[in-house]
Amino acid sequence: MNKISLFAAALFFTSLAHAEPTKVKLWPDGAPGAKGTEDKDQPFINVWAAAKDKANGAAFVVCPGGGYGGLAADHEGIQVAKWFNGIGVSAFVLHYRLGSQGYHFPTQLIDVQRAIRHVRANAQQYGIDPNRIGIIGFSAGGHLTSMAATMFDEKPAGATNDAIDQVSARPDVAAPTYPVISMIEDYGHKGSRKNLLGPGDNDELAKHVSTETRVTANTPPIFIFQTDEDTVVPAENAVAFYLACRKNKVPAELHIYRPGPHGVGLFLGDPVLGTWSGHLRDWLRNQGFLKPMKRTAINGKVTVNGKPVSWGSVIFASDDPSAPVACARVMGGKFKLDEKTGPIVGKVKLTVSYSAADVPGLETADGTATTKEQKPGAGDWSLDIAEGAKDVDLQVTR
Repeated sequence: MNKISLFAAALFFTSLAHAEPTKVKLWPDGAPGAKGTEDKDQPFINVWAAAKDKANGAAFVVCPGGGYGGLAADHEGIQVAKWFNGIGVSAFVLHYRLGSQGYHFPTQLIDVQRAIRHVRANAQQYGIDPNRIGIIGFSAGGHLTSMAATMFDEKPAGATNDAIDQVSARPDVAAPTYPVISMIEDYGHKGSRKNLLGPGDNDELAKHVSTETRVTANTPPIFIFQTDEDTVVPAENAVAFYLACRKNKVPAELHIYRPGPHGVGLFLGDPVLGTWSGHLRDWLRNQGFLKPMKRTAINGKVTVNGKPVSWGSVIFASDDPSAPVACARVMGGKFKLDEKTGPIVGKVKLTVSYSAADVPGLETADGTATTKEQKPGAGDWSLDIAEGAKDVDLQVTR
C-alpha cells in the first residue's frame, strides 16, 4: 500500500470513529498550478463515510455551486453528503479552485477529475466499489458535474501524470442539478462563464466547455433536477443537456418542477419540491447503483377471482431498501418485463393493483384496487423469482 493509500485509510477509519468528515488534500505534495498553500489554492475533499450498518458500497462526489466564484458548501455540500449517508452512500464534498481566486479553466476540470480518480484509486480503503462512483453538482457545480460526465477523457494542460492520474475519471452516474450547461447561448449564466474562463474568455473556448455539445454515447446515465421558475439559470440549460443525452442514446431522467427559485438544494422542508431527492434515490436504486443485483426477464398473467384483470400493475420489491424495484404493467391479464427492467432473482414481495371494475360490486375511491395479499388474511405475498421466470401465474382472490 502506498503512502497516499495509507493516509486515506487512516482518515477513513477516523471519520468512521467520530462520525465527522475528514479533510483530504487531492495533491498532498501540492496541487498543479497552485498559487499558494491555503485551502483556496489546494483543492480537497471532505469525506463523509456512510455508517457501517448502512453502507452499500456506493459513493458520490459532491460539487457545491456558487458561480465558480464561491462555494455553497452547506446546503449544496454538507446537507447533501448527510442525505447520501442516510441511504448508505459515502460522500466526498469537493472544494475545487475558483475563478474569484484567480483559477480558471482547465483548473476546475483538473480538480474534479482528480477527485473522482482519488476516490476510485482508494476505493478499497474507503470501503466502496470502484465501479459505483457517481457525481452530483449544483448550479455551477452542476456544470462541473456535466464536464466530469462528458470530458473525462480530456487531458488538460497542466495536469499531473502520477499513478492516480492513470485511473479512470469517468463517473458511473451523474446528477447535474439546476445546472449551468451552455456558455454560448443567451440562457447561459454569464457570471459562471466569466469566472470559469477568466481573461482567456473567447467564443471558441466557451463552446468547448458548453457541455450540451460534449455529450457522446460514452456519457454515463444522467439524472437532472430543475425548476421552471428559475430565472438565474433557466431550465433551457437542463433541457438542452437532456436532449443531447436523448440524441446520443444516453439513459437520462429529467424532473422539472414548476415552483422554486434557483439554488434550493435538497429543500426537504418543502412538501412538493423536496420530493426530488426521493426520485434521485429511486433512480439510483433501479439503476442498480445502490446495490447491484441479478435481475431477470419475466412474463406471466394476473387473475382476480379466476378472471384476467383488465389493466393494472405488479410491483416486485425486496426487503432490502437498496435493491432495485420492478413494476410490470398488466393489460388483458398479461405482463412482461425484460432482463434490464425485471425483478431481482430471489425472494420478493408482491403488490398487485387492478381495476375495481374487475370485481362486480367493488367500489373504491379512485377506481383501483391494490393488495399485498394473495387473499384476505394471508399476509404479505412473497414469491421466489428464478432466473428466466416464465408463465408466472398470479391468482388474486378477493
